[in-house]
Amino acid sequence: MKAPILSAWFGRGTVEAPADIAGATLRSDRFRLEREGEWRRLEAIVARMEKGGLRRIDDADLIALPALYRTAASSLAVARETSLDAATLAYLEGLVQRAWFQVYGPRMGFTRWLRGFLLGGWSRAVRALWLDIAIALFVMVAGTIVGWLLVARDEAWYYRIYPAGSGDPRVPGASREQLLATLGHDEGAFGLAGFAAQLFSNNSAVCILAFALGFAFGIPSLLLLVHNLALLGALLWLFHGQGLTVELAAWLSVHGTTELTGIMLSGAAGLHIGRAMAFPGTLPVLDAAAAAGRRSAVVMVGVVIMMVVAAVLEAFPRQLVEDTAGRFMIGAAMLTFWLAYFILYRPAPATGEAAEAG
Repeated sequence: MKAPILSAWFGRGTVEAPADIAGATLRSDRFRLEREGEWRRLEAIVARMEKGGLRRIDDADLIALPALYRTAASSLAVARETSLDAATLAYLEGLVQRAWFQVYGPRMGFTRWLRGFLLGGWSRAVRALWLDIAIALFVMVAGTIVGWLLVARDEAWYYRIYPAGSGDPRVPGASREQLLATLGHDEGAFGLAGFAAQLFSNNSAVCILAFALGFAFGIPSLLLLVHNLALLGALLWLFHGQGLTVELAAWLSVHGTTELTGIMLSGAAGLHIGRAMAFPGTLPVLDAAAAAGRRSAVVMVGVVIMMVVAAVLEAFPRQLVEDTAGRFMIGAAMLTFWLAYFILYRPAPATGEAAEAG
């Protein structure tokens, strides 16, 4: 994947040779023209649903909606992988996010949903996915180890996993001082609100993509986790070589405890739907997938909120707090909060919510 979540952590750029620009533009135009009709149809359906719900949608469009959504999600994956033009990529990210809320989003008012969320609806949904979360956590740890081992055996793998942009000092052979400088703050508080918005857009879009790809039996979701965490493993290897493992861990922990938990939950949510389709039990496949989709949707709404928190942490405290102990304290506090909410916070469901959650 060309722009995984962790790419936002390290702020790298990608430089294309001038000879490749014309070819890339041609590929982007051809890709867009071949699929634009389906994108526009999905956009029109979503716009009508946003204005008036299902009442404004005819039967043909309603039947086509899931297939159109999956097509747009797949197009977004291809657009990221092949580095299509920024306008097409931004359009697809926005379309997939809007369509996701219409296909999987909760069917209730915001106030009612927020009350259910605050009363533990999200934590109950997360606990219902415990097996998928355990699998996602195992895959993430394995991905980190694989990334470390690959670059430790052959440094050429580093550039395949983490294609550093021009001028990025985070490359094999960098000095300790160069690597340490990348862990400092860049611009102070000025302009960090815009930086936070950019990080939220990138992180939430990729989390939703990991969830959306779960319909393919969860396999693409797991592969996305492996790719993102292999990048982390490569960076850990690089900084460990200069004795900066603790400093890097502190730098990442500020937002990473929130962001990595969100990545894990989004992958688990996608896997949950994939497992329900592969092993529906006594239910028909569509019924099993629908039930899993409702549980996963609650988790994913919360993940988007986590991405807002992670973006704020990444743009402000991580940039403004420079000492290692302070960064670790922020990261530990956030991890404690999420674990306490998901594991310890178990209020009784409000009247009628238990049946609705099923």
